[in-house]
Amino acid sequence: MKLPYQKRKALYGYGFIALWLVGTVIWFLYPLAESLRYSFMNVKPEKGGMQGSYVGLENYSYIFTVDPKYTQYLVKVLGETAIRTPLIIIFSLFIAVILNQKFKGRGFARAVFFLPVIIATGPVYNIINGDISKTGASSAGQFSTMFQTDLVGELFQFLGIYGLSDKVQSGIEFITNDVFGLVWSSGIQILIFLAALQNIPVSAKEAAQVEGATAWEFFWKITLPYVSPMILACLIFTVIDSFTAPDNLVMGHVLDMRGEWQYGYASAMAWVYFSIILAAVGLITLLMNCFIYYEVD
Repeated sequence: MKLPYQKRKALYGYGFIALWLVGTVIWFLYPLAESLRYSFMNVKPEKGGMQGSYVGLENYSYIFTVDPKYTQYLVKVLGETAIRTPLIIIFSLFIAVILNQKFKGRGFARAVFFLPVIIATGPVYNIINGDISKTGASSAGQFSTMFQTDLVGELFQFLGIYGLSDKVQSGIEFITNDVFGLVWSSGIQILIFLAALQNIPVSAKEAAQVEGATAWEFFWKITLPYVSPMILACLIFTVIDSFTAPDNLVMGHVLDMRGEWQYGYASAMAWVYFSIILAAVGLITLLMNCFIYYEVD
């Protein structure tokens, strides 16, 4: 039986993703459902598999009424994400606009900013963050001082600045000490913004030049509206990337509880964390949709 061309194309597509669908069901959806079931149970590994008893909402109640670390870590992660995300988005858009210009060595410059995405392994990231001890080195002197990031306090002393409040100084230190981390986390966003910038119609640029628009006016009235959908995409990516970072305190606490065989409690913490991430992404999407420019044909 001969099938129409469009149906054959559809069958080819389904065949191409068939293995992915099977893998998603077996290794993602099923474990996801099991973790949700475990969150309402007291689970212990025993001979023959996981055994547990139903405890209802006890694990969820324990998170907010007994465990002091989870709430403390959650507040810290939310605060750091709220500070880092706008900085990463602004930096990524700024660098993308520069890399979109025509200049010698543009290809090399693009590769440099995308390089962290390729080589961002655990030891490398620890060195960049100044966590030399986590790399297994016996002393920090084995590495170049170019990766030393705790310099803000010394700079304040050198300049004779002593009157800053603890909150102001800690905020400045957080931003400056994590400058390598900000650059390290911006590779994907820069790439997305570059793709959006290259899709700006040539006619829009020509019309702006004819009208005598300055570069500043062109950015706010042409560039920013056209890349605004990608700002939302980069925001969502950055928030999720921050919430699932290797050095995330909440994720570390969940893995610690799992390592202590408290699978039910670890699952409950993970689902609470997932719900907060989902709510944050939904809120960002709702707010950003009010400022996004969608081109209508």
